[in-house]
Amino acid sequence: MNTKPKKLGIIAGGGTLPQMLINHCRQTGRDYFVLAIENNADKSFFTADIPHKWIRIGQAGTGFKTAHEQKVEELIMIGTIHRPTFSDLVPDLRTTAFFAKIGLKSLGDDSILRALVKEIEAENIRVVGIHEVMPELLVKEGVLTKAKPDKQALADIERGLQVALELGRLDVGQSVIVQQGLVLGVEGIEGTDKLIERCGTYLRKGVGGILVKIRKPQQDMRVDLPTIGLNTIENLHNSGMRGLAIHAGNALIVNEAEVVALANKYNMFITGVLPAGENK
Repeated sequence: MNTKPKKLGIIAGGGTLPQMLINHCRQTGRDYFVLAIENNADKSFFTADIPHKWIRIGQAGTGFKTAHEQKVEELIMIGTIHRPTFSDLVPDLRTTAFFAKIGLKSLGDDSILRALVKEIEAENIRVVGIHEVMPELLVKEGVLTKAKPDKQALADIERGLQVALELGRLDVGQSVIVQQGLVLGVEGIEGTDKLIERCGTYLRKGVGGILVKIRKPQQDMRVDLPTIGLNTIENLHNSGMRGLAIHAGNALIVNEAEVVALANKYNMFITGVLPAGENK
């Protein structure tokens, strides 16, 4: 017996992932409603035929009220969100109460997201991950491109995995760039694209650097999964890098066929990897 999927709420940030999810809902006939985040989501995409409401990051009260009015039962948070300053937030009373509850000491990315998931589910709305709705987006294990990592690249990937795991445990970032055994840079508040750009200026002579991007050990699979897309490949190429390793089964590739084709054009490798000790 087939049961109708529950109405899906989509908190939409920037990038193409929210658009892919909305198109998936349309194609499969799933009922949905979008809370589009101002200054993040693509205004040109949200035409009148898409059920949506624009909210600021600090309008949690409006978001919850709208979700209940729209009878949302499950919710996905997807897309890029530019990190706001406190002056940008201008929080409503509900958002202020939320930050007061978790405390300033909890302002790491994962701490906030875990607390936010708990807050949403206290409203009887189940938070789900994009991988539960579109599992085909998850990175597959193994080499996806024509180019393959050589012996030095495999050693650099192993080194990158070790460093990225420790970074993740400290809730610092998801990415690290390694070249010939040397860590050129680790991801901080600036994000992956800025990390790539910065490390391009540090490259040594010889074979280029490698980006390693994995999910943090304590990270909830439902929120903020590591993601790569066409911009990632372009940035790696422009910065003189030769490939990337990304967490198999725990990360997303946006428009995978196009991403792989672009990597092939630049003779760059993409490989899905698992950190040591992680089950396949």
